[in-house]
Amino acid sequence: MARGFSMRGVMGAADRAVQYARNWLLATEPGSRVHDVQEDPRFQHRGVDLLWELPSGEVRGIEVKGDRQPRRRRYFFELVSNLERDTPGCFLYSSADLMVYVFLAQGELHVLPLKTVREWFLPRAKSYELRHTFTQTGAIRYTTVGAVVPVKDVQEAVPEVKFIPLPRRGRSAEETLASGETPPGQQEAQPAEEDVPY
Repeated sequence: MARGFSMRGVMGAADRAVQYARNWLLATEPGSRVHDVQEDPRFQHRGVDLLWELPSGEVRGIEVKGDRQPRRRRYFFELVSNLERDTPGCFLYSSADLMVYVFLAQGELHVLPLKTVREWFLPRAKSYELRHTFTQTGAIRYTTVGAVVPVKDVQEAVPEVKFIPLPRRGRSAEETLASGETPPGQQEAQPAEEDVPY
């Protein structure tokens, strides 16, 4: 399920990520349709947030992840959704074809072929640091556990991963690229984050 970790105005990180994902899918395949199934239990259990119906009739499942941390160049692959109930994380069980990972602060949308990335990651899982994050739903608080994986590691191992700059205010994605801003994946190394929550 699409997750974000903060609210900005009325629309939270998860909602903004889903909107960016929807816009990119529709622009990539003109004539396609996107169906939001985040609230549909049939798809929640499959780890699918959106259904992308292509003009050919093919339907692809999309998982969306929104990340608002300002300096992060790492993915958070959810391995345990609810530690207290020992439920697997979306990264492991999702049947989605693509994971659309939106770095909101950096203005980047990454498209990961989920099965390929998962097949690359699993044999190397112990090489990556685990982080815990906590979610409060009413009176219930639960712990989510995920692996922190540098973007460059995935980029080097899975060349099919796509990086799309998000449009800046008043500019299209093409104008953002044409402005000469540093392309995704080529930023200078950033200092380690001081904040722990993911």
